[in-house]
Amino acid sequence: MNQALLVIDAQQDLIEGNMEGEQAVFEKERLIANINSVIEKAIHDSVSVIFIRDLDVGGGKGAGFQVHEEIHLPSHAVIFDKTATNAFYGTPLLAYLNDNKIGHLVIMGCKTEHCIDTAVRTATINHVDVTLVGDGHATSDSPVLSAQQIIQHHNETLHGHYNVDHFSVVRNSQDDLFTPIHHRYR
Repeated sequence: MNQALLVIDAQQDLIEGNMEGEQAVFEKERLIANINSVIEKAIHDSVSVIFIRDLDVGGGKGAGFQVHEEIHLPSHAVIFDKTATNAFYGTPLLAYLNDNKIGHLVIMGCKTEHCIDTAVRTATINHVDVTLVGDGHATSDSPVLSAQQIIQHHNETLHGHYNVDHFSVVRNSQDDLFTPIHHRYR
Protein backbone atom coordinates (compact mmCIF):
# COMPACT_ATOMS: atom_id res chain seq x y z
CA MET A 1 0.00 0.00 0.00
CA ASN A 2 1.31 3.43 -0.92
CA GLN A 3 1.23 6.25 1.60
CA ALA A 4 1.44 10.02 1.70
CA LEU A 5 1.95 12.76 4.24
CA LEU A 6 -0.74 15.45 3.87
CA VAL A 7 0.08 18.81 5.48
CA ILE A 8 -2.94 21.10 5.42
CA ASP A 9 -2.88 24.91 5.64
CA ALA A 10 0.51 25.16 7.38
CA GLN A 11 0.75 28.70 6.06
CA GLN A 12 2.59 31.71 7.45
CA ASP A 13 -0.42 33.92 8.29
CA LEU A 14 -2.53 31.04 9.56
CA ILE A 15 0.11 29.75 11.98
CA GLU A 16 1.36 33.17 13.12
CA GLY A 17 -1.95 35.00 13.09
CA ASN A 18 -2.28 38.20 11.10
CA MET A 19 -3.14 41.87 11.26
CA GLU A 20 -6.85 41.14 10.69
CA GLY A 21 -7.30 39.86 14.23
CA GLU A 22 -6.54 36.18 13.65
CA GLN A 23 -4.74 34.61 16.61
CA ALA A 24 -1.64 32.48 16.25
CA VAL A 25 -2.32 28.78 16.60
CA PHE A 26 -1.80 26.99 19.91
CA GLU A 27 1.81 25.99 20.60
CA LYS A 28 2.95 27.03 17.13
CA GLU A 29 6.62 26.25 17.78
CA ARG A 30 5.79 22.68 18.76
CA LEU A 31 3.50 22.31 15.73
CA ILE A 32 6.25 23.46 13.34
CA ALA A 33 8.85 21.20 14.98
CA ASN A 34 6.51 18.19 14.76
CA ILE A 35 5.64 18.88 11.12
CA ASN A 36 9.35 19.10 10.28
CA SER A 37 10.06 15.88 12.17
CA VAL A 38 7.36 13.97 10.28
CA ILE A 39 8.49 15.43 6.94
CA GLU A 40 11.96 14.01 7.66
CA LYS A 41 10.42 10.60 8.42
CA ALA A 42 8.43 10.76 5.17
CA ILE A 43 11.56 11.57 3.16
CA HIS A 44 13.50 8.78 4.91
CA ASP A 45 10.71 6.29 4.12
CA SER A 46 10.28 7.55 0.51
CA VAL A 47 6.71 8.65 1.22
CA SER A 48 5.02 11.31 -0.93
CA VAL A 49 4.59 14.71 0.73
CA ILE A 50 1.55 16.80 -0.19
CA PHE A 51 0.83 20.34 0.98
CA ILE A 52 -2.56 22.00 0.76
CA ARG A 53 -2.76 25.80 0.86
CA ASP A 54 -5.95 27.76 1.51
CA LEU A 55 -6.47 30.58 -0.97
CA ASP A 56 -8.25 32.62 1.73
CA VAL A 57 -5.00 32.90 3.72
CA GLY A 58 -3.05 36.05 2.87
CA GLY A 59 -5.48 36.76 0.06
CA GLY A 60 -3.98 33.83 -1.87
CA LYS A 61 -0.67 35.61 -2.48
CA GLY A 62 2.43 36.96 -0.83
CA ALA A 63 4.48 35.67 2.07
CA GLY A 64 1.44 35.15 4.33
CA PHE A 65 -0.06 32.68 1.86
CA GLN A 66 3.06 30.55 1.57
CA VAL A 67 3.94 27.48 3.62
CA HIS A 68 5.36 28.74 6.93
CA GLU A 69 8.95 29.88 6.50
CA GLU A 70 10.23 27.55 9.25
CA ILE A 71 8.69 24.43 7.71
CA HIS A 72 11.15 22.45 5.61
CA LEU A 73 9.27 22.19 2.34
CA PRO A 74 10.80 19.33 0.33
CA SER A 75 11.66 20.21 -3.27
CA HIS A 76 9.63 17.20 -4.47
CA ALA A 77 6.51 18.08 -2.45
CA VAL A 78 3.23 18.32 -4.33
CA ILE A 79 1.24 21.50 -3.60
CA PHE A 80 -2.48 21.97 -4.21
CA ASP A 81 -4.47 25.12 -3.49
CA LYS A 82 -8.04 25.00 -2.23
CA THR A 83 -10.95 27.40 -1.96
CA ALA A 84 -13.03 25.47 0.59
CA THR A 85 -12.60 23.98 4.05
CA ASN A 86 -12.43 20.53 2.49
CA ALA A 87 -9.01 19.78 0.93
CA PHE A 88 -10.73 17.35 -1.46
CA TYR A 89 -13.30 19.84 -2.79
CA GLY A 90 -12.34 21.39 -6.11
CA THR A 91 -8.74 20.16 -5.92
CA PRO A 92 -6.88 17.33 -7.67
CA LEU A 93 -6.14 15.68 -4.29
CA LEU A 94 -8.42 12.64 -4.65
CA ALA A 95 -7.28 12.02 -8.24
CA TYR A 96 -3.66 12.25 -7.07
CA LEU A 97 -4.31 9.71 -4.29
CA ASN A 98 -6.11 7.36 -6.68
CA ASP A 99 -3.53 7.72 -9.47
CA ASN A 100 -0.73 6.92 -7.01
CA LYS A 101 -2.72 4.13 -5.30
CA ILE A 102 -2.34 5.82 -1.91
CA GLY A 103 -4.30 3.89 0.70
CA HIS A 104 -2.92 5.54 3.85
CA LEU A 105 -2.67 9.24 4.63
CA VAL A 106 -0.81 10.75 7.57
CA ILE A 107 -2.49 14.12 8.21
CA MET A 108 -1.13 17.23 9.98
CA GLY A 109 -1.71 20.99 9.85
CA CYS A 110 -4.33 23.61 10.65
CA LYS A 111 -7.03 24.26 11.80
CA THR A 112 -8.18 21.31 13.84
CA GLU A 113 -11.95 21.80 13.89
CA HIS A 114 -12.21 22.90 10.29
CA CYS A 115 -9.84 21.64 7.62
CA ILE A 116 -8.22 18.82 9.60
CA ASP A 117 -11.51 17.31 10.78
CA THR A 118 -13.00 17.56 7.29
CA ALA A 119 -9.97 15.97 5.58
CA VAL A 120 -9.89 13.03 7.99
CA ARG A 121 -13.57 12.27 7.51
CA THR A 122 -13.52 12.80 3.74
CA ALA A 123 -10.48 10.55 3.28
CA THR A 124 -12.17 7.66 5.08
CA ILE A 125 -15.25 7.82 2.87
CA ASN A 126 -12.95 7.84 -0.17
CA HIS A 127 -11.35 4.49 0.72
CA VAL A 128 -8.26 5.80 2.50
CA ASP A 129 -7.09 4.94 6.01
CA VAL A 130 -5.89 7.94 8.00
CA THR A 131 -3.37 8.46 10.75
CA LEU A 132 -4.01 11.84 12.33
CA VAL A 133 -0.89 13.12 14.07
CA GLY A 134 -2.31 14.03 17.48
CA ASP A 135 0.48 16.50 18.26
CA GLY A 136 0.69 17.66 14.67
CA HIS A 137 -2.45 19.75 14.23
CA ALA A 138 -3.47 23.00 15.86
CA THR A 139 -6.00 25.76 16.07
CA SER A 140 -6.67 28.90 18.09
CA ASP A 141 -9.16 29.57 20.85
CA SER A 142 -12.83 29.84 19.93
CA PRO A 143 -15.40 31.85 21.88
CA VAL A 144 -16.54 28.56 23.48
CA LEU A 145 -13.45 26.36 23.87
CA SER A 146 -9.73 26.81 24.25
CA ALA A 147 -7.51 25.61 21.42
CA GLN A 148 -6.18 22.88 23.68
CA GLN A 149 -9.72 21.63 24.38
CA ILE A 150 -10.56 21.64 20.66
CA ILE A 151 -7.42 19.62 19.85
CA GLN A 152 -8.03 17.13 22.66
CA HIS A 153 -11.68 16.72 21.67
CA HIS A 154 -10.79 16.00 18.04
CA ASN A 155 -8.03 13.57 18.98
CA GLU A 156 -10.55 11.65 21.08
CA THR A 157 -13.37 11.85 18.51
CA LEU A 158 -11.31 10.98 15.44
CA HIS A 159 -9.42 8.06 16.99
CA GLY A 160 -11.31 5.05 15.69
CA HIS A 161 -13.62 7.10 13.45
CA TYR A 162 -14.67 4.77 10.68
CA ASN A 163 -16.68 4.43 7.51
CA VAL A 164 -17.05 0.64 7.48
CA ASP A 165 -13.85 -0.33 5.63
CA HIS A 166 -11.60 2.69 6.26
CA PHE A 167 -10.99 4.62 9.40
CA SER A 168 -8.69 6.92 11.30
CA VAL A 169 -6.37 6.43 14.23
CA VAL A 170 -4.56 9.10 16.21
CA ARG A 171 -0.85 8.70 16.92
CA ASN A 172 1.87 11.16 17.90
CA SER A 173 4.78 12.50 15.88
CA GLN A 174 7.39 10.35 17.63
CA ASP A 175 5.55 7.15 16.59
CA ASP A 176 6.43 5.13 13.49
CA LEU A 177 3.65 6.82 11.54
CA PHE A 178 4.44 5.21 8.21
CA THR A 179 3.93 1.74 9.64
CA PRO A 180 0.12 1.75 9.69
CA ILE A 181 -1.63 0.00 12.58
CA HIS A 182 -5.16 -0.01 11.13
CA HIS A 183 -5.11 -3.80 10.64
CA ARG A 184 -5.08 -4.19 14.45
CA TYR A 185 -8.60 -2.77 14.55
CA ARG A 186 -10.17 -4.65 11.63
